[in-house]
Amino acid sequence: MSGSNDSGNYTRGFIIGAIVGGVSGAITALLLAPKSGVELRKDISDQSVEYYTKAADYFKTMEGKVGDGINEGKLKAQGIMDNARHKAGDILHDAESVIKDARLKASNAKDQIQDRIENIRDAAKAGTDAFKSEMKSIDNK
Repeated sequence: MSGSNDSGNYTRGFIIGAIVGGVSGAITALLLAPKSGVELRKDISDQSVEYYTKAADYFKTMEGKVGDGINEGKLKAQGIMDNARHKAGDILHDAESVIKDARLKASNAKDQIQDRIENIRDAAKAGTDAFKSEMKSIDNK
């Protein structure tokens, strides 16, 4: 964006320099031309009006171009914002899906772990009961 602004400043400076150079060149040419004072003043006046008209036309044209550029920039910015909102929505949806899937997997893993713990408890209890039973049978003999 900075490059565009620098280019615009350069162009504007160039045009203003060209206008000032043209006016000063015309005035110099008129002053050095062999004319009477009345003719010279009329020529200077005519040239001034002509350059003023050209400068005014240029600035009107540039004003229109700047307005068009601003409108185009607004449209592009709106498009970028809409695209960003859409992508953010997609990312949010994907994140929700990942979280839901992770919760489901965690719940399944928890259930499996609880089942294994229950099996280990049952096996340990059965082993303890078998050991106690064996010890009683040995004591009774």
